[in-house]
Amino acid sequence: MGAMRFTAEATGADVAEAFNTAVADACYEYGHGGYTGTIAEKDRYTVICDNPTDADEAETRAEALLDEGTHPVCATWGPAGAIRLDDDPDTAKQTWLFFGWASS
Repeated sequence: MGAMRFTAEATGADVAEAFNTAVADACYEYGHGGYTGTIAEKDRYTVICDNPTDADEAETRAEALLDEGTHPVCATWGPAGAIRLDDDPDTAKQTWLFFGWASS
């Protein structure tokens, strides 16, 4: 057993719906057996930034937090981090980048 970094983007009416979508998508893709190294292993999240952010900037910020290693999202069994990405002007939905470490 180990851990892997993951990132996942998902869209929803709010962060909770986007998180649930990301987890469901990962469970569908990687199964329900556990230790997938994906967001499927997470049962909670913590919002790092809820101001709409460019995707490249969000990735950079997520990587910096994971490299630093002291934030709770760096714990294998901790929450996923969540950074809001730029909204789609054609919908009322929000897109979020989720990231962290997950058991593998």
